[in-house]
Amino acid sequence: MGEVDPAFIQDVEHRPKLAATQTEGIPLIDLAPLAGYSPSDSAVDASAAAFKGLVAEIGEACKKWGFFFALYLVVVLDSFLFSLEQTYASLCSIFLCFSSSSEKYSFWFSVSCLLFFISNNRFFVVVNHGVAAEKRERIEWKAREFFGQSLEEKKKVRRDEKQVLGYYEMEHTKNVRDWKEVSDCTVQEPMLVAASPEDGEEAITEWINQWPEYPPGLREACEEYAQELKKVAYKLISVITSSLIAQSLGLPVNRFDEFYKDQTSFIRLNHYPPCPVPHLALGLGRHKDSGALTILAQDNVEGLQVKKKGDGEWIVVKPIPDAFIINVGSIMQVWSNDIYESVEHRVMVNSKKERFSIPFFFNPSHYTMVQPLKELTDEHNPPKYRAYKWGKFLVNRARSNLKKLDVENLQIYHFRL
Repeated sequence: MGEVDPAFIQDVEHRPKLAATQTEGIPLIDLAPLAGYSPSDSAVDASAAAFKGLVAEIGEACKKWGFFFALYLVVVLDSFLFSLEQTYASLCSIFLCFSSSSEKYSFWFSVSCLLFFISNNRFFVVVNHGVAAEKRERIEWKAREFFGQSLEEKKKVRRDEKQVLGYYEMEHTKNVRDWKEVSDCTVQEPMLVAASPEDGEEAITEWINQWPEYPPGLREACEEYAQELKKVAYKLISVITSSLIAQSLGLPVNRFDEFYKDQTSFIRLNHYPPCPVPHLALGLGRHKDSGALTILAQDNVEGLQVKKKGDGEWIVVKPIPDAFIINVGSIMQVWSNDIYESVEHRVMVNSKKERFSIPFFFNPSHYTMVQPLKELTDEHNPPKYRAYKWGKFLVNRARSNLKKLDVENLQIYHFRL
């Protein structure tokens, strides 16, 4: 292994396959029946039958593959534009175009489709999201400038157990060191969190951002980008809420608003340098995101993989220019009482190219008690999780990122009833 620290080496069963898995028979589904179908009373029998056939075809594809190709289609409903475009074999891609001139939510047909895709695929892609390309390009360029500095310079804003925001180059996932370096900044500053992960200790502390002197403009780029991503996140949460209304007529559209008054959302700048042993190490080990939603921007270098439903095969998520990848996190899995499921994913590295990505983690207030929504549970569908306080969970996970622990870090299945 030469000079590679053994701390980076994955167990044999978790090491990546460098050659892409060749698959056959991936479904190619024509969504044209959606264009002629409406849930209104004016829907004709022929279009309804075609729609039912399409649903059956998609259902079979998701059972077998967990993703599929979709032919280009655009459906306009009210002021909401829901579009599906041809994508790669990596995942089901859903493209959402939000109107800036309307706050209406009368898009039930689109919502029902979104509910189906989220519950079956857990990852989807959005384009025409309203975030200007120059803002995304600016933060990515500033990230490249920051990580291009010497380690000595970057360590001037290095985080530790007391100052948990800033630069770090020794993160662990599943107690194995990741081949990456990161820099975190909170969206709402100061960010209020629990001072201790221990039950019974109710003290609160503040997390404060650390900003480097170089590159100039990094702070402004991050703050501007964060505000844009917050807008996208709230729109997505609104759509998901409306999706859940289909499961419970008692769920108000603004059901999640109460959880985000003092949100703990943050941005992470990721840099994955070239790795001499990409067959032994991972840029980011297998995991499920612990928050509610993740909005990921990635460059044009492949690396992200998701674990396919059914056979557990790891599938490369090929980059789509100017698109965001949306990941349903574990909080949403608990809130929905397993209607939605967070997907396991990881990041591969390679020996020649560096890779950059910028995830936005949309997280609730530290005092939020995460538990299945009462509107989605009853005697026939009882809660599947006991309540836990998000701030305690967050601090516990932050601690496990800093160093190797003797036990597995905290997971939502530890709260499963």
